[in-house]
Amino acid sequence: MDKKLNHIKNVLHGFFLSVGTTIAEPHTILPLIISHFGGGAILIGLYSALLKGGVVLIQLYAAFHAQSYPYMLKYLRRVFLTRFIAWFFIGFSIIYFGDEHKEITLFCIGLGLFIFSFSAGFGTIYFKEITAKIFTHKFRGKTMAVRQFFSAFGAILSGTGAGYIIGNFEAPLSYGLLFIISTFLMGLGYLAFGLVEEPIKETVTKKENSFKLFLKNAFAILKSDKLFQVQIFTFFFAYSYLFALPFIIIDAKNSIILDGQAIGLIITAQMVGAMFSNIIWAKLSSLGLYKRISNITLGMFIVAISLAFIGGSLFVYMTIFFIVGAAIDGNRLASENLIIYIAPQEKRPIYIALQNNIVSIGIFFSILGGIILSFSSYTILYILTISLLFLAFIASFKLKD
Repeated sequence: MDKKLNHIKNVLHGFFLSVGTTIAEPHTILPLIISHFGGGAILIGLYSALLKGGVVLIQLYAAFHAQSYPYMLKYLRRVFLTRFIAWFFIGFSIIYFGDEHKEITLFCIGLGLFIFSFSAGFGTIYFKEITAKIFTHKFRGKTMAVRQFFSAFGAILSGTGAGYIIGNFEAPLSYGLLFIISTFLMGLGYLAFGLVEEPIKETVTKKENSFKLFLKNAFAILKSDKLFQVQIFTFFFAYSYLFALPFIIIDAKNSIILDGQAIGLIITAQMVGAMFSNIIWAKLSSLGLYKRISNITLGMFIVAISLAFIGGSLFVYMTIFFIVGAAIDGNRLASENLIIYIAPQEKRPIYIALQNNIVSIGIFFSILGGIILSFSSYTILYILTISLLFLAFIASFKLKD
């Protein structure tokens, strides 16, 4: 375990994946792309959720099979190929159909995002199981923090490049180029992690005779494990920031000029926050203080959304996204490592799938945010978001390191 070469490949995967996906960052660029083709608040919320959410039941189905696999890598490689094709398809569709067929363009974007995210439902289980096998508990936090540091650095480069392309090419050509160029950069990350050295899993669980029986057994585990319940509650409501976040950039259009330079600066601020916060997250992770990370990041989300009330300047919006960038990475690190820590090895895919499935429902909060915004105001949306985040903040103190 903890081989240096596997650590490097993990970091490279994160770096190039971030370079690729930041061009459709669901809180900044993607809402602008959807808005360009005539999509409203609800569609923005839906597509933002598609990009991040995966398909909830797919992760449980993947775990149903994965619990009996001694090796995962060959299945993960198939996921990588599917995601590569889906991302390229989006870019091709934007250029080919463009403004002349806006409805078809929006449909193709949605289809590509669905396939990209659908395949991630499988990939998440395989990826986390592999990292659990190749890294020890404390080193896993360190390698993931380093991965997130370089992912944020890659996102800064990507955000700068995205700002340049948006500023120098007319839409929708600029949007299509972003996806196509990033597809091949993303592919380098897939290639890197596809070559990790995966050891055999010694302890596996015999697969149940049916998926229905698997679900029954899985939820029996959830019902009996009180600590697991607290963890799921905390990280489910931690996603409450998504009620408001995809729409803050739209709100900003009412008070500042959102040209290519401004968009690039906002994305850069978010990724700088993510990059430098990971120095702190790595230190706390090396001490096993994942509960503290959760406490801090939830407080940061509350501060960031509170700042959206004042808005009014580019500096304020950069500050909001700086804090959000730091908080997202810390929250992800705490969630991914705490579940591996409390899960028995033979039941690890089930624990991971259960948490991911239930918690991932929160990713679709952006859809509800769009619905709420369609008949109310940004003020109401921000108040609701802060209230739900506060529930998660209180619950996080009951987590166990």
